[in-house]
Amino acid sequence: MRLFTSLSVLGFVALAAGCSSTGSTTPSAPGGGIGDGVIPGSGASGASGGADAGLAIPGVGAPAGEGSGGSTSTGGSDGTGTGTSTGASTGTGGTVSVGAGVLTAGAWDDNQNFDLFQTYLASAATLAGAPPITAAEHASANATWTLPRPARAKLDVSLVLDTTGSMGDELTYLSSEFLAIHAAIEAKYPDAEQRWSLVVYKDVVDPYIVKWFDFRADPNDFVTNLKAQSADGGGDYPESPERALAVTSQLAWRGDDTAKLAFWVTDAPHHEQNGAAMADAMRALKARGVHLYPVAASGADALTELAMRQGAQLTGGRFLFLTDDSGVGGAHATPRVPCFFVTKLDAAIRRMVDVEMSGQYREPAAAEVIRTGGDPTSGRCVLADGQTATVF
Repeated sequence: MRLFTSLSVLGFVALAAGCSSTGSTTPSAPGGGIGDGVIPGSGASGASGGADAGLAIPGVGAPAGEGSGGSTSTGGSDGTGTGTSTGASTGTGGTVSVGAGVLTAGAWDDNQNFDLFQTYLASAATLAGAPPITAAEHASANATWTLPRPARAKLDVSLVLDTTGSMGDELTYLSSEFLAIHAAIEAKYPDAEQRWSLVVYKDVVDPYIVKWFDFRADPNDFVTNLKAQSADGGGDYPESPERALAVTSQLAWRGDDTAKLAFWVTDAPHHEQNGAAMADAMRALKARGVHLYPVAASGADALTELAMRQGAQLTGGRFLFLTDDSGVGGAHATPRVPCFFVTKLDAAIRRMVDVEMSGQYREPAAAEVIRTGGDPTSGRCVLADGQTATVF
């Protein structure tokens, strides 16, 4: 069954599953959203039977059982490269001071490098749990997202955040940096009527599977909800991102004059049996015009990267990945992309918003670049096999 069912049905399901309100339960602008809510897990007080007890969000399938599915590998799958060196280069940059507690990130656009993306998909074709998005769907998306993009007048951003035990660094960083990010965007786009929503998730064994706070115009309200979260639980390695992305697609997104971004931050994949549900959630985001910007944290494995890159390519977003330049948290997997800039994560988030609002690509300012991968020159990297890659 397709995920993109009527908003009223999902609203009913969320309420029936034990929806609770935190802050305003009314979207800050019309858009048919579902308000605030929670889907309890088996660890919730008074819960029985695990997960939603049959009240699953339409289209995302039955909840995964504890300990089922998923790989515990923190590295990439062998052979997923393009026949070129994907290691990071320190050829340029290096002028930015990275302080304690600061996260750093690179970015990559698979639509601007579609031949390399197709090679990557072919090498990952046998990966267990891969979201079954067809080659035709990816090709159709590429035809759309390589066309010029219009500027947007308004801005809606959703933060979709894994709050299991390994995500404490990311939660702390985003909580501390959010108001500065918001203020910088406000200064550049003062008429954008900037709104943010928050979707946090864990797994079926935890007190909640998904908890969400629909769009707010008040940044202080948003950051209060964000700071109230804690990084704990999770049990086994895989989590329930398919349910979080399903909820995200049903929030009160505004119309076509709005830049719509969802930053999805995690270090773990979905349960292998929920690959189809992941694909449906991504399709639902695409149907709402939401561009997915995944952020791969330390410990992200091959399935996590695959789902992230598929979702970003399908919806017209970009793939972001945390790097070891900050020294924060565990080791980050060497990115399986050959050409990138590394900046602070907050600078990367602001740049993605700027690209979406303006409809124009821009490289990070020289003062923002910590280092590069692949030595990009004039927007491109020449790879070891003679191919070229476009930097983002």
